[in-house]
Amino acid sequence: MSQDFSIIQLVLHASWVVQAVMLILLCGSIASWAAIFSKHFGLKKVRASNEKFEQDFWSGANLNTLYAQAAQKSDSGPMERIFVAGLREYQKLRERRVTDNSALLDGARRAMRASMQREMDSVESNLSFLATVGSVSPYIGLFGTVWGIMHAFTGLASMQQVTLATVAPGIAEALVATAIGLFAAIPAVVAYNRFARDIDRVANAVETFIEEFSNILQRNISGQQATAQTR
Repeated sequence: MSQDFSIIQLVLHASWVVQAVMLILLCGSIASWAAIFSKHFGLKKVRASNEKFEQDFWSGANLNTLYAQAAQKSDSGPMERIFVAGLREYQKLRERRVTDNSALLDGARRAMRASMQREMDSVESNLSFLATVGSVSPYIGLFGTVWGIMHAFTGLASMQQVTLATVAPGIAEALVATAIGLFAAIPAVVAYNRFARDIDRVANAVETFIEEFSNILQRNISGQQATAQTR
């Protein structure tokens, strides 16, 4: 008699250990896809907000005006929050009568670096989860396959006559675990590599902005000192 080798039937007839492995892999796949969609839209929002702020910043707007607008926003982007942190520290040091150029500039740069670290930690959230799913899922599936094959051959030990028809169902059931493991791992690995590249671009853009804004602050300090000397 012909046997039903559909995926559903193979899963239903697998041993409970293999079924548990399949359930774990299925849950991991669903969670990874949720993380993929969340990270995709999150990075898209980060890039859009950074580009919008850079356009406003380089449009020639007054820094104090930009600072006031950015400080009041509740949905500001990472680059905007880094700008606020740097200029806030700069203004605090000026209010404390700090006149050393290096101290003013280093204080603002340190504040921006600290803010950048917090922002990048937030941007990189769930990235390690995708890496874990991508690297562990094939091994979990392989464990289910090995266990299923062992279970299949153990059941055949009591049979006097073994044919391909008696061996095939057990092996097919076990191999489904490997297939599900690859199904969970491949999208996670691809997404991880894509997001890692996008996050590196965001980090490079923020690094460049910090250096450019530091140069602006340095010119501002030099200009104020030159004005004070001419009076």
